[in-house]
Amino acid sequence: MTDPVFGITIRRDANETAVPSNALMSVVGICMPFAKAATASEEAFDAAFPQGVAIRMNSNDTTKLALCDPDSLFIDAVEGINAQLGPYQVAAQLVVVRVIEGEDIAETIANIVGSSVAGTGINAFVNAGPDLGVYPRLILTPGYTTQQFGALTGLALTTQGTNITAAPAVAFTGGGTDPNKVLPSAHAVMGTGPDAQKVASLVIDNPGAYLSAPLNVTFSGGGADAGKVLPTATATVEGLANAVCAALPEVLNKILAVAIVD
Repeated sequence: MTDPVFGITIRRDANETAVPSNALMSVVGICMPFAKAATASEEAFDAAFPQGVAIRMNSNDTTKLALCDPDSLFIDAVEGINAQLGPYQVAAQLVVVRVIEGEDIAETIANIVGSSVAGTGINAFVNAGPDLGVYPRLILTPGYTTQQFGALTGLALTTQGTNITAAPAVAFTGGGTDPNKVLPSAHAVMGTGPDAQKVASLVIDNPGAYLSAPLNVTFSGGGADAGKVLPTATATVEGLANAVCAALPEVLNKILAVAIVD
């Protein structure tokens, strides 16, 4: 005996009993916008799929699925799930959150991301356990995990200007030709002391979206001093991560789930 023991030693049995788990680990969560079928009434569709509310259903629920646009990505996703069912399996359990489709893709993605405080968008899955009795363990947002767009990530003064008696307005031009482009906005902060009558810094108010080319920064206003020289600045545009992909880990970690992204 290489390790003699004097007194009492306690060794844990490697095969100790454990409480069985009744957790359902194959529930699929789908969060996305989708429209009603042309033959469905708005009242019936809204009752079956209320906006922003998680509902539980089976993937072979023909009554509910008949209310949905047959050409939607939602129906395509359900058909894809059904195509992967194993022997003797007739349906998968789904938790579905229908969100509002925005005026552009950025707004739609924001609706899918939702709010952890309000429990909207993909965050509605976190409350699915107490609300529906199941947590989805496989999360899908079909068609909304590939979009990446450029935005203003930096705004640096190259000259501060002189004899400026009021904060000048900041404007942006350029940024590419994407039809969904949203130009950023910013404002100037005037200096004090040695930097009086100069612009001390620039603050980005809105980084913009879908920028695909460099931005030009111009200034206007700044007061009526005849010797006024407006500042100059350079803008940095970079591609940002997909917002849905960036928000998913926080939700997945809370409910021990995984996600499939495009």
